[in-house]
Amino acid sequence: MSGGGFPSTRGCRHRQGWLTALLAAVLLSAGSTPVAARLQSTSSNSMEVTRRTLMDNGLGLTPQMGWNSWNHFQCNIEEKLIKQTADAMVSTGLADLGYKYINLDDCWGELNRDSEGNLVPKASTFPHGIKALADYVHSKGLKLGIYSDAGTQTCSKTMPGSLGHEEQDAKTFASWGIDYLKYDNCNDDGTSPKERYPKMSNALLKSGRSIFFSLCEWGREDPATWAPAIGNSWRTTGDISDNWNSMTSRADQNDKWASYAGPGGWNDPDMLEVGNGGMTIAEYRSHFSIWALAKAPLLIGCDIRAIDNVTLGLLSNNEVIAVNQDKLGVQGKKVKKDGDLEVWAGPLNHKKVAVILWNRGPSTATITAHWFDIGLTRTTIVNARDLWEHSTKKSVKGQLSADVASHDCKMYVLTPQ
Repeated sequence: MSGGGFPSTRGCRHRQGWLTALLAAVLLSAGSTPVAARLQSTSSNSMEVTRRTLMDNGLGLTPQMGWNSWNHFQCNIEEKLIKQTADAMVSTGLADLGYKYINLDDCWGELNRDSEGNLVPKASTFPHGIKALADYVHSKGLKLGIYSDAGTQTCSKTMPGSLGHEEQDAKTFASWGIDYLKYDNCNDDGTSPKERYPKMSNALLKSGRSIFFSLCEWGREDPATWAPAIGNSWRTTGDISDNWNSMTSRADQNDKWASYAGPGGWNDPDMLEVGNGGMTIAEYRSHFSIWALAKAPLLIGCDIRAIDNVTLGLLSNNEVIAVNQDKLGVQGKKVKKDGDLEVWAGPLNHKKVAVILWNRGPSTATITAHWFDIGLTRTTIVNARDLWEHSTKKSVKGQLSADVASHDCKMYVLTPQ
């Protein structure tokens, strides 16, 4: 049995994201005006970096929530679909729970730029243009996201990338009323993402509009170690697929970078597959729970126009969402592993602790989280709130155990008495 516990902020290396989380929490609790802060990197090059957080573009104090078109629709997107999705986000109540971004992925543009070098919305699928679409989405109280690429073409090769056009494209996005940019990494010029991505970051900051910057270089060059200076989230993994092995492997890959996340910048193990049909209800419950605990972006990837009640129930669990959106902003992580039986945990505001008992094995098993596994003292007495059963066990001492079905999980918030 291997044990973990939470990262200490004393004497630790590679902790700038964790320290920023604490800084932001202090600023928020004190009601202070955000100010620029410089954090001394303790990595091998000892370079001083400016942490881009609420102190720069003001975005990403908590992980982003919304919807993205790719997982379900790939390139099959058009204006009507996006408007209907915005409508459904409101009518289902998801918008009221915090799902605000309606994000276009690849394939929204024409193959070539216009005579002045501008990106052009695809006339056959977005006949009224992106500005009109943004106006519609904004009228619903939501935000519109768009997609580009740090290469000559996007990954689909159906439209231009933004390499060499960063400032021009950022100004275009701002003029359209775009609120979010997902920036992919296909068809590049052979240079490092560390050279290409800061150019778009700076262009967005100079665009005249606050635009959330989501880096997507698939974790190739360990972006958690450098992207906090330039972006609001960064992919730590390759693309997710709608199956158990893909989902669990991305959870594991993302976990190793937990200490770098914090308010203003988040690790991104890719978008949610909940509701797309490739996993069981138990597996989707595990998927959503782990993403929430890990402070991952909660970007719905299914067709919410046709969402079923089970899927809606998973995605609209406000107690699980509250863990993801907790203002302390510390990413939970795997703290204990015994074969296929795992304990994941993380600290929350007001000295609470979120805990997941996760059974990755083939049959029902009992999983126990001891207080020393999850950062509590031996004598602490807690009330344990079950976030999926919506029930509370009072005066729990020393450990928390539950029988957990195969590929399922139990998720709790522990409140010390």
